[in-house]
Amino acid sequence: MAQLVLKEKFRNIPLSADVADLAALPDVDLVCAGFPCQNLSMAGDKKGLAGAKSGIVSHLFRLLEGQRVPWVVIENVYFMLHLQNGSGIAGVLDPLEALGYRWAYRVVDSRSFGLAQRRRRVFIVASTSNDPRQVLLADERVDKSLPQVDLGHPIGFYWTEGKSGHGLTGNAIPPLKAGSALGIPSAPAVLLPNGRVAVPPIQVAETLQGFETDWTAALDQAGCGRYRWRLVGNAVSVPVAEWIGRRLQAPAFYDASQDRPLPAGAKWPNAAWNMGTGRHASGASAFPVETPLGRLADMDTNDWPDLSEKALGGFLRRARASNLRYPTGFLDALESHLARLAVSSIAGLRTGERHIR
Repeated sequence: MAQLVLKEKFRNIPLSADVADLAALPDVDLVCAGFPCQNLSMAGDKKGLAGAKSGIVSHLFRLLEGQRVPWVVIENVYFMLHLQNGSGIAGVLDPLEALGYRWAYRVVDSRSFGLAQRRRRVFIVASTSNDPRQVLLADERVDKSLPQVDLGHPIGFYWTEGKSGHGLTGNAIPPLKAGSALGIPSAPAVLLPNGRVAVPPIQVAETLQGFETDWTAALDQAGCGRYRWRLVGNAVSVPVAEWIGRRLQAPAFYDASQDRPLPAGAKWPNAAWNMGTGRHASGASAFPVETPLGRLADMDTNDWPDLSEKALGGFLRRARASNLRYPTGFLDALESHLARLAVSSIAGLRTGERHIR
């Protein structure tokens, strides 16, 4: 499905349907790889790189074995640092080191780039001869304060969850995902200060990833518009990719004087590097740039549709039965909105009955 959009947006770029079918890399300076996260994410089966989907990254190392490309950029979910004691991140860094690459990685949150989406992702930059720290670790935001979760501001949450997680996020949505705990690719819901529970349409979701509105509309034209959510959820936030691209062109000084060696078996930090002299932990935060934080409160939500009565009721049942903690008044506010939806539904049925008669 992604190829439908790529073919429309990048008409003169050759595409290969499957990385497994690539025998060799062309003569390039940079390879970017984002491999499937299903076996690495908290919502997945947690098989790690041994899983059939996330294990596709092995083809990247096969191709790099044949040609040491000067620069490599890799992206995946935050949980790869913690799943099976960090076997996910180790399964990427170990082969890079074996191929002679220096590397740096960093957790980056899309909120640092003005998007109203809490989206922490691990980015890895590796090079055969250059300093990847100067690309990924040099920039640092001064003010890292984040909006609190309170009923006076919009609160994003996963309506498809509620039993083992909820994704509550103040003045932003939790990460857009390709799927959900219910197997439904869809947008998170938002409790607005006026008590309404709404969901952003796909066009808004695209902008929350930094795309132009209707960037994925080619799928509608092909009759498979429901897959637009999957593509948007799988994507890398555009301004994050732009930042890395600019730093690849113009690296900046990185002060590593406060960094310390990372002992074998230690927990993986949110940022680290290896210049060929051993692994080191970095203090770089998930917020590299000074762009004002994106806020749902600044967006026009009047045209966003309500979360359906069935969907909201299902979330509330799961939430009430769980041991998860919610902010005071949050579930009550959802119950109030659910009651209003029920009244509207009954009124609609009665109106329909009168018309039938």
